[in-house]
Amino acid sequence: MTPNFIIILADDMGYGDSSAYGGWIKTPGMERMAAEGLKFTDFHSSGVVCSPTRAGLLTGLYQQRVGVPGVINADPEHPSHNWGLDPGTVTFPKLLRSAGYRTAIFGKWHLGYDTRFNPVHHGFDRFRGYVSGNVDYISHYSRMGQHDWWDGLKNVPEKGYTTHLINRHAVEFIERHRKLPFCLFVSHEAVHTPFQAPDDQPQRGPGPLAEKPIRDKPETYCRMMQEMDTGISQVLEAVEQAGIADRTLVFFFSDNGAELKGPGSNAPFRGGKGQVYEGGHRMPALAWWPGTIQPRTETTQLSISLDLMPTILELADVTVPEELTLDGIGLGALLTDGWGPGSRRLFWNGAAMRDGNWKLLVEKDGPALFDLAKDIGEEKNVAAQLPDRVKTMQRALDAWKQDVGVPGGSA
Repeated sequence: MTPNFIIILADDMGYGDSSAYGGWIKTPGMERMAAEGLKFTDFHSSGVVCSPTRAGLLTGLYQQRVGVPGVINADPEHPSHNWGLDPGTVTFPKLLRSAGYRTAIFGKWHLGYDTRFNPVHHGFDRFRGYVSGNVDYISHYSRMGQHDWWDGLKNVPEKGYTTHLINRHAVEFIERHRKLPFCLFVSHEAVHTPFQAPDDQPQRGPGPLAEKPIRDKPETYCRMMQEMDTGISQVLEAVEQAGIADRTLVFFFSDNGAELKGPGSNAPFRGGKGQVYEGGHRMPALAWWPGTIQPRTETTQLSISLDLMPTILELADVTVPEELTLDGIGLGALLTDGWGPGSRRLFWNGAAMRDGNWKLLVEKDGPALFDLAKDIGEEKNVAAQLPDRVKTMQRALDAWKQDVGVPGGSA
């Protein structure tokens, strides 16, 4: 029987946040996934901010190829406000639905504000959530003073803390579709701003955003993370109670690193959200599939969120259209047998690339080269000592920019 797929995506969560990665916040749900499944230590988001990573995830392509190179801004006056993932783009939910899967997304979309970009036009049978980058966790108003909570194409009111609503809809979907193959995208708002716990008051409402202080205390951030983690536990329990754990892959990761000025931790890496240092895109990532993935396994395989689409299609035995060449690679053998593809090259925003353990950054004062095998914190620039390697990687990065259509040498 074809497997089910559940992708759980955190928002702005740092590598050093969860106790599953030795972090400062106790997260038993993530700990369980790590204990019963596979833990990635060199997994990356394809973007360093929200929208690009989501575009790459759904398409298996670098986001520059599909017209979402940066954040889609909530402000109608901003040039990127009218961007969106073209409804004609091939996505894994479209391909799975054509193969008989039921599909759903609950939570954050952030791939287009106009209804023509709505998730229901991208292969999802169900959508309940918001289309902007973030909403008030209590009132569900965007920072532009617009109510932003949708049931498909309808903007609808629904009381509740966003994390709780996302978790509830996810569990209900699992229970309802236990006898059918399904693909579920649990797209959390946590731990993105505004920092709000379930018992906090709304910070936003109709009209312009009031200048209210936004709580950024570590205890609020911690509570937000734990509410999301409780949802992870609820999803795993729902899968088990439905009797489908042996045919359900659950994959968790974050869309980019934690904000530099917030309480989140990107330790032990340099940088954070919006930056191409490792802290901006090396993410916590966990895979859980009882009976298929061996418990307490760990991999150093260099991987990226673009790999999810080819992996899912491979495991579902769904063919990639002949005219489509994906940038991600299938990780099915890594999940089932512990075998990975080995060394590879990855790219970020036309400003950085990985070639195995080597990391090249294009900076204002010249190239920076780091040997991550010896310098995980990207502190020692060895570009001057290895000019030939810098040239080789720079040529590869330039070729990539030309291939994906990065204009003017930047994303």
